[in-house]
Amino acid sequence: MGTVGTFIFLLIAGVLSGVVSAVASMASLVSYPALLIAGASPVSANITNTASLIFTGIGSAVSSLQDMKGHWREMWKYGIFILGGALCGSLLLLAFPGSVFEKLVPFFVIFSGGMLFLSGSKRFFHMDEEHSQLKISAAYIGMFFAGIYTGYFGAAAGVLNLIFLTYVSECNFVTINAMKNILGSLGNLVALVVFIFGAKINWMMVLPLAIGLFIGGFLGQKSIKYMSPAAVRLITAILSLVLAGYLFYSAYIA
Repeated sequence: MGTVGTFIFLLIAGVLSGVVSAVASMASLVSYPALLIAGASPVSANITNTASLIFTGIGSAVSSLQDMKGHWREMWKYGIFILGGALCGSLLLLAFPGSVFEKLVPFFVIFSGGMLFLSGSKRFFHMDEEHSQLKISAAYIGMFFAGIYTGYFGAAAGVLNLIFLTYVSECNFVTINAMKNILGSLGNLVALVVFIFGAKINWMMVLPLAIGLFIGGFLGQKSIKYMSPAAVRLITAILSLVLAGYLFYSAYIA
């Protein structure tokens, strides 16, 4: 695949990733394997993907400004845990050899696909039991570990953050989802800053993927009412299992 072909391929992959992100918050399940196909190593693909995802997060943040009025202070309270975790996760990625990440990533992809499938359930976020202080504290700890996951790999991190934010916040779902979008983008930005100083980023792959993610995110938001979220979740979850099988074969058998 030549330079022009790689650019076009990643641009198209970015558009598809943005659409999936708009429907199911799972852009990485499309963008990450696209980077592998384009020739990036597993660790390089993960770092490049993190850099690209910031651009789809910017669009989400801008579109969420109205919903966030009066809730910024509350968001930053949660951000301490999520962003602190993202910092730790990105440092862990750089601290361990690439072979460790390569062996872990198939299980991350399986986990991401499972979370995507479960996120379509109407009961998945429904928590009407009494919120004890112990459970709320556990949710904050969960945010920190979701942040670590964001910095280390990231796919399904948005679903995890949405679960914990829904549990601890009394805001309506639209505002909570806005917090999730903004904090997710900031988490990727924290990881990117670490990667800039500690790893080599393939900006020639970031550019087309980022442009595609921006376009796809915009189109996804406009066309979401014409699509079946359940169908997108199911197809993406199935593809994640296929990808996990390939990555497992590459890491443990080949």
